[in-house]
Order: sequence, then structure tokens, then C-alpha cells
Amino acid sequence: MKNFFQRFIQSFPFIFSICIGFMIWHYSVIFFDMPSYILPKPALVWNALYDGLSQDPFARSSFWFHLADTLNATLMGFVIGGLVGLVGAAMMAESKMIETALLPYVVGLQSLPKVAIAPLLVIWFGYGIESKVAMAFVLTLFPVLINSLSGFRSFPRERIELMISLKATRWTTFRLIKFPSAMPMVFSGLNIGIVYAMLGTLVSEFSGGQKGMGVIMMQMQAVSDTAGVFAAMVVLGFTGYMLISLMRQLQKYLVFWMEEAEQGLGV
Repeated sequence: MKNFFQRFIQSFPFIFSICIGFMIWHYSVIFFDMPSYILPKPALVWNALYDGLSQDPFARSSFWFHLADTLNATLMGFVIGGLVGLVGAAMMAESKMIETALLPYVVGLQSLPKVAIAPLLVIWFGYGIESKVAMAFVLTLFPVLINSLSGFRSFPRERIELMISLKATRWTTFRLIKFPSAMPMVFSGLNIGIVYAMLGTLVSEFSGGQKGMGVIMMQMQAVSDTAGVFAAMVVLGFTGYMLISLMRQLQKYLVFWMEEAEQGLGV
């Protein structure tokens, strides 16, 4: 009971801000007499949300049907992009020649407008899940690689000197010193990457998907179902929050020494 009360107190500002936001939204629509196809009332969005979530999960009009496909592509692209980014960063940190050879391509790919890349990926990989996975991979790769690269180079010099004095191999030094020291920065990249992966999946769905949250949002937009579009955005916002929360829980589990150090410093 005490823990529940403490959690309620901690989350009260967030709950209060949501209530105030809904009140402003509701009365703004009434005061300015906005038509529902421009800005629907919160009650209409709630009805659309309930309708989309209460349907048969295997029906094409259900949010669950499309969300499952979007999540599947997001997670696949995120895992592939995260692994490639992590391995690439490790190789670049250990070899200046590899960094000089590969980093310009990664930066150049990141500099390209993603709206222009998405149609090309659809042409190359088709309208199925492959193009969405590819887009999620592209957006995940850069933040994971750059943050991991910074992490692999941010290590205590005295520990490296100790490993040298012990005549440890390069792999042993990397495994025992560099990799653990880089974990906080690696997870910083992964936290950004999981959000970017979902954005990449949605961009691909907007460009030519057959199913997914981006597809159903485009269909709703075509018939001026603004309340349905808002409801879909609520689903995506909550899903993104849950993905970030899962990544943070995984970070606390794997990088437990970082949390203990912060508590020791009174952070």
C-alpha cells in the first residue's frame, strides 16, 4: 500500500497534466466551433480508440492486426541494426583504418532524407515486411553505431595501463575493460534506436505498405476520419513509451553498476 501511494504521488504531475490537456482540448473545440474532421473532441478519439482495439485482432480494421505487423518489422530492424551498429563500432574503435573506410558511408547514409530512401527500399524489397525491416535497420544503425563508438573510446586509461602491465591480450582488454565501460553509451544509442526503428517502419508503410499502423492511418486520412488518425497516434505513442520502458529496464538489469554508482553519489 505504501509503495502504491508513493508511485501515485510520483506520477501525479503527469496525470494532472493529462487532465488539464484534455480539458483545454475539449473546450477549445467547443469555443472555436471546430469541425470534427479538423480537430475532433477527445470523446470521439476515445470512441475510435475503443472501436479499433475491441475488434477481432485478425480483422484488417483492427488496430491489433496492424500493430502486430508494425511491431514485428520494428523489432526485426532494430535487432539487426543494433547488432550491426555494435559490431561496426567495436571494429572502428579497434582499427582506425576501418573507421576511415566505413564511417563516411554511414554518415552519408544518415544525411540522406529518409522520405527519399523509403520508396527505393520499397522498389528493392517489395511491399512486404522486408522493406519495412530495411528502413528500420537504416534508422537504427547510426545512433547505435555513433553512441557505441563514443563508449568504446571512453574508458579509464589507468585500467588499460593495468591490462598492459599484466600482458593481457587485445581481446581480453576489450572484453573486460572497454565493453563494460561502453555499456551506458551503447544503451543510450539503443534507446534512441528503438524509437527511430518504429519511425522508419511507419515511413516505409506510408510509402507503400500493405498492412501496419501507417497503412491504416493513411486509409483513415483518405476518408477524413481524423478521430481514427488521432486514436492510431495514441496507440503508437503508448507503444513507443512501452518500448523505451523495456529498454530502460533491460539497461538497469545489465548495467546495474551504473545505477549503484549514481545512488552512491546521491543522484
